[in-house]
Amino acid sequence: MSDLRIGIGYDVHAFEEGRPLVLGGVVVPADRGLLGHSDADVLVHAVMDAIVGALREGDIGRLFPDDDDAFKDISSIELLQRVFALAASRGFRIVDVDSTLVLQEPKVAPYRDQMRENIARALGLPVNAVGVKATTTEGLGFAGREEGAAAYAVALLERTWA
Repeated sequence: MSDLRIGIGYDVHAFEEGRPLVLGGVVVPADRGLLGHSDADVLVHAVMDAIVGALREGDIGRLFPDDDDAFKDISSIELLQRVFALAASRGFRIVDVDSTLVLQEPKVAPYRDQMRENIARALGLPVNAVGVKATTTEGLGFAGREEGAAAYAVALLERTWA
């Protein structure tokens, strides 16, 4: 009998002038990016948080503190690779990940497949095991006012050894 674990992740970042907009490891053309200690990739942060939650390791802020200069401007895809290694070291394999970006603009549909590929590669998964969707809030809330972006993710992990 397998030991399955599910984790849910959530992240939010405010928009900031003068920064690139990185989503799913893709630099998306935009007038501004997201504010954060790393590259502020809200999508990858939610995915990492889901995996770390399934591992019962707390959250990504515990693993990658925003007051540690080692993580200043680091690629979130690199951090995702570290989370993948952590899961393997704990005896788990990542089975499936699904995620939703929440933002008004820019439209990310043209970049969705590359985001899926980047996340899949970092997690050693086939692309069909990674879901990336995007939605707006129809103008409601901070995302609707274009103050920032959020992302939700779920991850399914399976124990590979006891």
